[in-house]
Amino acid sequence: MAEGRRNRDPAAAAGGAGLALCAALAAGACGPEPVQEALKLQGPTMGTAYRVTVSKASPADRPRGERAVRQELERVDALMSTYRADSEVSRFNAHALTTPFRVSEETFAVLAEAQAVSAATAGAFDITVGPLVDAWGFGPDRRAVPPGPDEVARLRLRIGWRKLELDARERTVRKAAPELQCDLSALAKGYAVDRVAGMLESQGWRDYLVEVGGELRARGTNETGQPWRVGIERPGPPGGPPHRILRLRDTAVATSGDYRNFREVDGARHGHILDPRTGRPTAGRVASATVLDASAMRADAFATALLALGATEGLAVAEREGLAVLLLVRESDGGFTEATSSGFRARIEAAP
Repeated sequence: MAEGRRNRDPAAAAGGAGLALCAALAAGACGPEPVQEALKLQGPTMGTAYRVTVSKASPADRPRGERAVRQELERVDALMSTYRADSEVSRFNAHALTTPFRVSEETFAVLAEAQAVSAATAGAFDITVGPLVDAWGFGPDRRAVPPGPDEVARLRLRIGWRKLELDARERTVRKAAPELQCDLSALAKGYAVDRVAGMLESQGWRDYLVEVGGELRARGTNETGQPWRVGIERPGPPGGPPHRILRLRDTAVATSGDYRNFREVDGARHGHILDPRTGRPTAGRVASATVLDASAMRADAFATALLALGATEGLAVAEREGLAVLLLVRESDGGFTEATSSGFRARIEAAP
């Protein structure tokens, strides 16, 4: 797993370019306009945007709602942004030593989840893969010439999720190699969604849809008293009808795709998702991966990892991890077919 890092904020980049979720917050292709008023909050955050809809709240709740949402998002940004030199992650990256570095509970939780997904995917997910991302031209310098095999092999020696050691008791993280760098892009947005959702529930709001840059979490019902409707984007030019509409209640959704952020060099197409196991952009037929899970952070991370894994290996991981997964797989005629896990099929069949 990896993607163009630092050319956007980490949370904006999570999961993959062209995140293929269009949240049906109101009118649009996913359904008719709601007939009841709802509290709607939106604005910029972490290089992307957030949208929050609370279906059983009054306009008088707007000031405290906006304040609380912004506080949660600012907290995540202050801890995990690679754009901010004073963020916790940036300070850890600048810590060019192999001594333990103490971090906040929030950052430790995200690092622990990243390591768990790395282990579950045999290294297809790796938050240390930034040097390879830069080499393939998806970093801030937009390098023009792709790396050769020797450079890829050399850079692979500089990365590795196993080179990060976490101590839960001391809440510290240690680098086995001083030059190691971490980028939480592939799960920071999902974590932000979970944080905002938790805040809403602490305020007594039980019916909401939270979106940060395409990653979502829904609870309860929308303004019409029905499950929230979310469209999965069909790979291709933006603005078209959704591939499929999901009816969500009490779940999170994340989608990662390889069809928006890519480069063409000498006739070869290189997507922005890299497989750390090879050091190269993914070359499989999976165009997008959608994951449904109780945790937006976990869904976010696995959606990115599944692009690196490919359809066969990815679905095997989905079954082993109990993930609800929908893959859109390219066909030779330019169309797409679905590949789904049993968990996804069970959720769809059980949907109201």
